[in-house]
Amino acid sequence: MSRQGIKPRKVEIREPRDTFLIVCEGQKTEPKYFKAFRVPATVEEFNVVGFGSNTLSLVEKAIELKQERDYDQVWCVFDRDSFSALQFNEALALAAREGMKVAYSNEAFELWYLLHFNYYDAAMSRSQYPGKLSKLLGFKYRKNLPNMYATLLEKQQEAMRNAKKLLGRYNPSCPERDNPSTTVHLLVEQLNRFLG
Repeated sequence: MSRQGIKPRKVEIREPRDTFLIVCEGQKTEPKYFKAFRVPATVEEFNVVGFGSNTLSLVEKAIELKQERDYDQVWCVFDRDSFSALQFNEALALAAREGMKVAYSNEAFELWYLLHFNYYDAAMSRSQYPGKLSKLLGFKYRKNLPNMYATLLEKQQEAMRNAKKLLGRYNPSCPERDNPSTTVHLLVEQLNRFLG
């Protein structure tokens, strides 16, 4: 039988689509930062919520939300703060058991902002972050600024390098004691896959 005249069927190739749920400890600072990512249509659903809960309660809330919808990636974003090491470690372990990822910062999310400017490997208190950020930004830093993503975007690659280098210096890693440290760059890497 001749194959002439038979048109091959057109196969539609679709871009992979992901669904994201990002559950943040902070109600404003972290959600504003992550909502500013210009996530394209290849991401089916991009849900960022802030609860103001402690680490363990936040992971439990993320589990509830995950049960409502089958997300491809579920991330919990929280700080080490002054929570007990036990509670912090329980939150990390619970998230891992539930197949969720964690973007933590020891001590606070603002460490991620600082890493856009310099590499920091000396322990510092969260109370030091605003003063350092104000000097580096050239204006008074305060929590919940609406445009931090855009303000820092051109320095994001430096922040990624600094965060990886910082995390790599802890061997073995002990997140509740590794001050300063952050894994926010891991979440940013995942989101950036869709922005290229």
